[in-house]
Amino acid sequence: MSNCAIVGINWGDEGKGRMVDLLTGKYDIVVRYQGGGNAGHTVINEYGKFALHLLPSGIFHKGVMNILGNGVAMDAENLLSEIDTVKAQGVNISPDNLKISDRASLLLPWHRELDGLEEARLADKKYGSTKQGIAPFYSDKYQKKTVMAGELFYPEKLKSHLADLLEWKNLTLTKVYGAEPATMDDLMKWVEDYGERIKPYICDTAKYLHDAQKQSKSIMFEAQLGTLRDLDFGIYPYTTSSNSIAAYAPVGSGLPGAKIDQIIGVVKAYSTCVGEGPFTCEMFGPEADALREAGFEYGAKTGRPRRVGPIDIVATRYGVRMQAATDIALTKLDVLSYMDKIPVCAHYELDGKITDEFPFPAALYDAKPVIEYMDGWKCDISGARSWEDLPEAARKYVEYIEKEIECPITYVSVGPERESYIKR
Repeated sequence: MSNCAIVGINWGDEGKGRMVDLLTGKYDIVVRYQGGGNAGHTVINEYGKFALHLLPSGIFHKGVMNILGNGVAMDAENLLSEIDTVKAQGVNISPDNLKISDRASLLLPWHRELDGLEEARLADKKYGSTKQGIAPFYSDKYQKKTVMAGELFYPEKLKSHLADLLEWKNLTLTKVYGAEPATMDDLMKWVEDYGERIKPYICDTAKYLHDAQKQSKSIMFEAQLGTLRDLDFGIYPYTTSSNSIAAYAPVGSGLPGAKIDQIIGVVKAYSTCVGEGPFTCEMFGPEADALREAGFEYGAKTGRPRRVGPIDIVATRYGVRMQAATDIALTKLDVLSYMDKIPVCAHYELDGKITDEFPFPAALYDAKPVIEYMDGWKCDISGARSWEDLPEAARKYVEYIEKEIECPITYVSVGPERESYIKR
C-alpha cells in the first residue's frame, strides 16, 4: 500500500483540488482530514467546473471511496447543497462512494452566527473569516461542547445533549453579543432537515480505513488551505482553526498509524492570499490588478479578490519544511506568460538585514520583500505536455524555484483542465 498526502505549501488556494482530481485514479480512497466548508477546491473535468468545499476531490472517479474524517468540521448544510449541485451535473454520489466519520463533530447553526458576530465585534481588527463558523466550531470542539455525527443515531440522547449545549450557548449569544437566543425547536428542525439527510453516509470510517489498510489499499489524504494557515505553524492568529499540515492527516482521518509515503506540496507559480494578516510579497496597484485578472484570483468560497504577489521563496521554503514535502506540484505557470520580467521574492529584509528564514508571526509585520527578476517567455504555454515543450525561460524559472526551495518539482500545471500538466 502506498499512501499520499496532497497539501498546500503557502496560504491556500494553490490548486490542491486540481492535483487530487488528477492523481486520484491511482488510489482506492481519498480522505479529507481537517477543515470545513470555509475554503474551495476548484476542479475542472469532463463533468464541468466545480468549487468543492467539503466533498473530497476524488468524488469524480468511479471506484474511489471518499471519506470525511473525524478532523473535519462537518457542515451538513454546505455538504448537502454541494452534493445536490454535483449530482445535478451527472456525478453519482451515494454511501457507496462517500462516507462520513461518526466521530466528526457537527457544525451547528449557531457556529456560523457566532462567526459573523465576532468578526463584526472585531471591526477593523477582524481576522478575515469566511464566516462559515469554523473558529467557533473548533473552539467548541476543544471545549467538548459539540455533537458527534454518530449521535444522530441516538435521538433521545441527542436531544438531551442539545438541550445542555443550548443552555450554555445562549449565554454567549445573549449576554456577550446581545443576539437572539437559539431555541430547541430550531435545533430539532435543523436535525430533521439536515441531520437526517446525512445519516445514510455516517459510519465507523476508522474501522473502514483500518480494514482497508489490512487489505493493502492505497489512500490519498486531502488537506484544506496551506502551511501558513495552519493553527500551530501558520501566521497566527491569521490562520484557520485546524492543522492543515500533512502530519495531522493520520489523526484527522481516523487512521493514526498510517504511514504517508509521499507528500505532494502544491505551490502556485506566484503568491495569493485571501483574508487578513501580513503578506510580505504583496503587490499593489495596476501590477496587482493585472496578475489578479490573468489568474482570475477570486476566492472559490467567498468570491473575494485575492491578494497577489510574486512567488515568495522564503515562505515557500518554510512551507516545504513544515509539510515535509517529498515532491512539489507547481500550478498556474501559464498565468505568468504575459510578463516581460517575472518578479520573485527571493529574500526578506528584517531589521536592516537580509534573511532567508521565515520570521515569527509578530515579526512579519516589519519584513520587507527583496525582489529579483527573471526573464519572461511571452508565449502561450498551455499546450505544453512535456518538459521540452516549455520555452527555455519557463524551464529556468521552474529550475530556479526547485533549487531555492530544496524540493523536486515533479508536476508543472499549465492550465486548469485535468490534462494540462507536465510530469517531470
